[in-house]
Amino acid sequence: MTKLTIVAFDGTRFDIEAANGSTVMENAVRNSVPGIEAECGGACACATCHVYVDGEWADRVGPPEPMEEDMLDFAFDVRPSSRLSCQIKVTPALDGLVVHVPERQA
Repeated sequence: MTKLTIVAFDGTRFDIEAANGSTVMENAVRNSVPGIEAECGGACACATCHVYVDGEWADRVGPPEPMEEDMLDFAFDVRPSSRLSCQIKVTPALDGLVVHVPERQA
């Protein structure tokens, strides 16, 4: 299991034990993290699971793929650290990953 921390917009921290191979979005939904709507269920067809990757994790998580970049055009308050949580696969290398939920989703 890999440990993730998802910080809701109000500052509430959700410390989650995530199965490798799952996505950050799946774990957020499973743990009722507010602000992660995930309307498309992880198909990279919306921008309602938008998160900001904590700065120290950006290199390990990596940049978005072109399709994800296209969907981020529809997200609210996109920043250089923006990612769709459905596109971040949980791996042992991401143990301790911290992401932040924006004020609202698109």
